[in-house]
Amino acid sequence: MSSNLKKVVIIGGGFAGLRALYRLSDYDYHFEVTIVDKRDTSLEKPALPEVAFDGKSLEHVHIDIAPQARKHTAAFVVGEVELIDTDAQEVVLKSGDKLPYDYLIIASGAIKDYDAIKGYREFGYSVCDDTEAKRLNERLQSFEGGNVVTGAAKSEFGTMVEAPNLKAPCEGPIGEIMFMMDYRLRKEGKREKSTINVFSPAEIFFEDVGDGAREPVGKLMQEHGIELTTAKELVEITKEKVIFSDGSSMDCDLAIIIPPYKAPQFIAKSNLGDDKGWVPVDKTMKHIGFDNIFAAGDVSALAQPKLGHIAINQADVAVSSILKTEGIEHEEVKFNPEVFCIMNMGGFSAILIYSNALYNGEYDFAWHSPIAKMMKTGFDDEYHYTHGHMPPDVAVEALESLLHKFGKRG
Repeated sequence: MSSNLKKVVIIGGGFAGLRALYRLSDYDYHFEVTIVDKRDTSLEKPALPEVAFDGKSLEHVHIDIAPQARKHTAAFVVGEVELIDTDAQEVVLKSGDKLPYDYLIIASGAIKDYDAIKGYREFGYSVCDDTEAKRLNERLQSFEGGNVVTGAAKSEFGTMVEAPNLKAPCEGPIGEIMFMMDYRLRKEGKREKSTINVFSPAEIFFEDVGDGAREPVGKLMQEHGIELTTAKELVEITKEKVIFSDGSSMDCDLAIIIPPYKAPQFIAKSNLGDDKGWVPVDKTMKHIGFDNIFAAGDVSALAQPKLGHIAINQADVAVSSILKTEGIEHEEVKFNPEVFCIMNMGGFSAILIYSNALYNGEYDFAWHSPIAKMMKTGFDDEYHYTHGHMPPDVAVEALESLLHKFGKRG
């Protein structure tokens, strides 16, 4: 490659990392891109509940990164980041290898801190990665019914940049867990001898949306006999109970948990984190202390809540900011945080949620329909078979136009 090309290093091959790679590939005449990840596959996390509850093959949630990097004229390195040397402008790997950069995009995602919950390894389950989703699926094969408890543990977020102070990183997966568990138990004839209890560390379940989206979900929970308790911070799981910080507990035969999120250690080690370790960025996704370092996705302090839709937008903003700095003509992308997710309910049912109420926007609704399930299935399949590409921009714009038409807050 030409030495005149600007070197861009992307840390992380998830939603944000792949999106940045694909966007930058349109400008391969100007940039030399390297993507580094400790895994050799990208993980399609929205499909993990299907791995757990439906037995979906892990092959259908893995995307090989190396061939996609080559296809998009980029290099791929399998390695774990030790630190970022901002003076030398190098990413230092634990192997000792160093990746020089002119621009750096940190898209490493968050660490799921299972070990922060006492007893999780012995008695807890989750859908937050491929190993845990498969483990839960195996447990469900022998589950004969009983007390199911699901919820998110409290996560800690910093105060260096202005962002919503949420107690749960994202409770959409909890919505899928509770409804898919209900569907599975009914299908197997075990629902009458089972309970499903949901807890939230926040005062309000689904704190990242408004009443327009929240109330339809609450109504469906009542119809399905799913109980809710709020303001509960999980501290321990035992064989028979989940225990909260206030000393209260719930009887539990199966605990399915979203663990606390924390930032990767290399962020703090590189002196790039806020008071809780997340990367503080402005609305151009630029680090507040470095003009050539950007962050996108869960690792960003501005990613609230932490979900794929926001990660994609932030990756687009980061790339747009780099292009603008380089004087490359393009359509500038602005930060537009909003919640867009489709929660699988099992069978032919799903709930589409679209809301920017958390950011005082004008859209906030939930739509329960088999069409929503078709949309989720279609997205998951397209994302997998196109190797991590999002739907075409024109399709996304058409969907957003439709959602804006019907989703305005009353």
